[in-house]
Amino acid sequence: MSTAVVILAAGSGSRVGAEVNKVLLPLRGVPVLVWSVRDALALPDVRRLVLVVRPEDRAAVEAAVAPHLGDREVLVVDGGATRHASEWAALRVLAPAIEAGEVDVVVVHDGARPLAGRPLWEAVVSTAREVGGAIPVVPVTQLLRANHTLVTEHVGGVQTPQAFRAADVLEAYRAASAEGFEGTDTSACVSAYRDVEVAAVAGSPLNLKVTFPEDVALAEELSPTGS
Repeated sequence: MSTAVVILAAGSGSRVGAEVNKVLLPLRGVPVLVWSVRDALALPDVRRLVLVVRPEDRAAVEAAVAPHLGDREVLVVDGGATRHASEWAALRVLAPAIEAGEVDVVVVHDGARPLAGRPLWEAVVSTAREVGGAIPVVPVTQLLRANHTLVTEHVGGVQTPQAFRAADVLEAYRAASAEGFEGTDTSACVSAYRDVEVAAVAGSPLNLKVTFPEDVALAEELSPTGS
């Protein structure tokens, strides 16, 4: 059994107030993206690691991650105009390995979520291998409806990394490409085109997404010093 990991890093730094891609901002001395790269490579069965970037960021991303790879290799792929397009670009690169049976699980993660942590990565991979798919979910509270009344039902917030059996995720994105469908995340596309059981695993409030300037400072405070 082997895993392929796709890390999406094709965003920008506009909302975080940076002149560079937010995944290249420093977090405890290393770029935000490197935290996810190290966690992914720590998985015991990773066969492929694909980083999806903006073409203009390719050289900077390659330079940022190179010192942290050791003897491991990553594939750097140009992303698309949307998240879905970036995912599809990575899956096209992985398709030969998936079709050859060299990869049985694909994990997709936002490079702007540096604090997912290795236990969560391991949990989604093992669960996807067992049931078909896995997504991290955290409870969401204090939501308001359009009429400003409090939402009292149990509501969950979906995070990444999300993992699925490789053949299912590839076929789902092929079907979506043929029909012009774009999902909001990996699970949306897989659920739309494949009859796959998707299990919720416990996410973490620490697994924040770096989106706004205060998120960088918060991640700095929350990040483990020993990672």
